[in-house]
Amino acid sequence: MFDTAMTANDLWFLAKGAAMTLAVTGVSVTVGTLMGVLFGVIRFQLGPIWAAPLTFALDVFRSVPLLIQLVLGNAFQSIAKLGWGPFTTSCVILSLYTAAYCTEIVRGAIDSVPGTTRRAARSLGMTWWQDMRYIVAPLATRIALPSWIGLTLGVMKDSSLVLWLGLIELLRASQILVTRLQEPLFILTVCGLIYFLLSFPIARLGGYLEKRWSND
Repeated sequence: MFDTAMTANDLWFLAKGAAMTLAVTGVSVTVGTLMGVLFGVIRFQLGPIWAAPLTFALDVFRSVPLLIQLVLGNAFQSIAKLGWGPFTTSCVILSLYTAAYCTEIVRGAIDSVPGTTRRAARSLGMTWWQDMRYIVAPLATRIALPSWIGLTLGVMKDSSLVLWLGLIELLRASQILVTRLQEPLFILTVCGLIYFLLSFPIARLGGYLEKRWSND
């Protein structure tokens, strides 16, 4: 018969770790998405030559492994005496990481909107802002949604790397329990199940919206 030393308090400890994972993910994805939309529009409007400095900066965040970014970001903020805690440092680095990928998602989605559609809107007297708001944004959102959902889920899983900064999120909490209880398979199975429960609603929501919009 299966037996475990895990108690209700241990499950509560994992739940608090999961809440920290959601907090880091929520802040990072929200801020990173807003930055990504802004940078994506800028990249699309300026073109590859004028947007080259911005493109290079974002390429750095896409090319360097996230763990290295977290370690270096934490070191730099310490050297600069910014006084950021692990949570703030994690959110800043993950937001920039998210923005780097979201920028390309947004730029590609805008670029996918047919030029004839945009020209027709402008010929009707729409301003650039009205064209972007009423024509480009709805069409580009449908195109970008699947990639954005994938990015969100990826950031949630990558947030486990913030344990290196001392932040007790879900994976770090499970490691603490593994060290104390010596039941790695069971505890990591529970941890994986919690990750699935956190990710599944997001994936299903994305699938629902994509299916609904495709039928409109």
